[in-house]
Amino acid sequence: MATEPAKLAGIRAVLFDLDGTLVDTAPDLGHALNLQRVRHGLAPLADDRIRPQASHGARGLLGLGFDVQPDDPRFPAMREEFLELYAANLCHRSRPFPGVPELLDAIEARGLKWGVVTNKPARFTEPLMSLLDLAERAACIVSGDTCPQPKPHPAPMLAAAELCGATPAACLYLGDAERDIAAARAAGMPALVAAWGYLDAHDAPHTWGALAEIRHPLDTLTHLA
Repeated sequence: MATEPAKLAGIRAVLFDLDGTLVDTAPDLGHALNLQRVRHGLAPLADDRIRPQASHGARGLLGLGFDVQPDDPRFPAMREEFLELYAANLCHRSRPFPGVPELLDAIEARGLKWGVVTNKPARFTEPLMSLLDLAERAACIVSGDTCPQPKPHPAPMLAAAELCGATPAACLYLGDAERDIAAARAAGMPALVAAWGYLDAHDAPHTWGALAEIRHPLDTLTHLA
């Protein structure tokens, strides 16, 4: 017998990770990585190889594309080169995931607020949200450099709750990476795993401590009382 989804009473705001949860940014991130690979004499990678790393930002993508890790002396220059290429191709193919526009409409129709908490730097987050006509609708946009510590530290989550005028317990967070769920739990915020996002074969979301794992954005509504 199927169990009923756990419902949360008193939720006042729904918060989202950006890459891999609210917006499918992998096509543009992958394009930037492949431009960089070609610049360095390497062949482009297939989209399905890049996609699982898209939530991990420059660190994950440079690790995949060049086997360069943050402790490598080449990393800072490679990271800046990648980010410049990405900035020039920020929103060519990035779009909200199917079902996200309808979910945002439903959240607003219930009189709830919604916002974004991402590790993406503000220099990309804010223009991308504006280009997608989402910035003015969001009650908060907390980027990776808004607070001194990014996720998995709880500081960004606490900042978002404050901007929404809600306690952490009255916010529901959706994310597709373990650090998303860890940050929410550390802040005392219920969380859902966005299984439509950039999970890879090594991820074990059932061990992350989320309220549930959902397969479609509109499944979020089944957890709101």
